[in-house]
Amino acid sequence: MRLINLILLATVLVMLQGCVGVASNVVDRRSQGTLVEDETIETKSMAGIKEKYKDSAQITITSYNRFVLITGEVPSEDFKTGIERIVYSVLSVKQIANEIHVGGMPNPSVHREDSSISRDIRSSLSRNKSIRSGTIKVTTEKGVVYLLGLVTHADANTASELASTANGVQKVVRVFEYID
Repeated sequence: MRLINLILLATVLVMLQGCVGVASNVVDRRSQGTLVEDETIETKSMAGIKEKYKDSAQITITSYNRFVLITGEVPSEDFKTGIERIVYSVLSVKQIANEIHVGGMPNPSVHREDSSISRDIRSSLSRNKSIRSGTIKVTTEKGVVYLLGLVTHADANTASELASTANGVQKVVRVFEYID
């Protein structure tokens, strides 16, 4: 029985060591305060949009270093402008890229394809040795991939190249802040 406990303990320690190694590879160049601000911006923006527009708009809010990317579909230009105002009203928003499309609501299969594209790109980025994991956020809307992050120009070029080769990508849009 004691031997089994020692083996279990050794196994757990080895697994924990692997977890620490994986976690240490993930680096975010934003401060803890900025991480919290970005989450708050996303949450408050979406709450304000849902309160005013209910289910009339399919919107995604992505904040990185207080820079906000708004993507999705709305039925009119008034909705697009109103959503941008809601996002600008949230404290700490530094800048906005409003990439909302005016038109009909997308069907669920488009959303699934976009999610798959983003997942594939994140996977490619995580396997790439030259880009530090956690430095780039990926959002996809109707096959258009948006890349956000605090990066070097070399990281931006590598990430853009990787993203452009993923299946289903129509276009890659860089929304980076450069640190070099």
